Amino acid sequence: MRLLLVRHGQTRSNVRQLLDTAAPGPGLTPLGEAQAAALPEALADEDIEALYTSTLVRTQLTAAPLAAARGLNQIIRDGIRELSAGDLEMLPGHSRGAERYLRTVFAWAAGDTAPRIPGGENGKEALARYDAVIAEAAVSGARTVAMISHGAAIRVWTAARAVNLDVTFAVARPLRNTGVVILEGTPADGWKALRWEGATVEPAGESGPAGEPLDHTR
Repeated sequence: MRLLLVRHGQTRSNVRQLLDTAAPGPGLTPLGEAQAAALPEALADEDIEALYTSTLVRTQLTAAPLAAARGLNQIIRDGIRELSAGDLEMLPGHSRGAERYLRTVFAWAAGDTAPRIPGGENGKEALARYDAVIAEAAVSGARTVAMISHGAAIRVWTAARAVNLDVTFAVARPLRNTGVVILEGTPADGWKALRWEGATVEPAGESGPAGEPLDHTR
């Protein structure tokens, strides 16, 4: 299965750099709406057969133009929502609480899934819910699936599950709004990252560090 993980369009909380993970969450800014409107053209070469969104409003608004252009229904699943900030919700991005959040979630990506966000989830729970939605998509018969999800969730899940990149790669590469990570594989056979925001990801076992981008074409 070809899997497109797409971050939602810009929100007010993105502009203010707030740790905003709770439902239903904010809508899109005018720029976010323009980013969403550009998705059908940006993904024109992808034969998308199923379109998933999270329970947070911003993903559904981002997906709406793509759904309309392709004649697809949005399949809304809580499992691909953002990694819960719990008691750290709405803290500014430069705060110690936000730094703790990032340290914790990227520890999950590195394999230490026991730590829990205060008032939130642990890595085992977060990865399991994301895995469950991807497993559902894999058995649906769709050959190419797009999931409109969230920045931290996409980076952490990809770093945890793709065989050819690691947590160092994901930490160094925040996803822009409507940035796309493309993977190929199945839950049974594993996943390989193909492209990260337009850059080709090097296959594991070739020269250079795991996940080193080979080009930066768009």
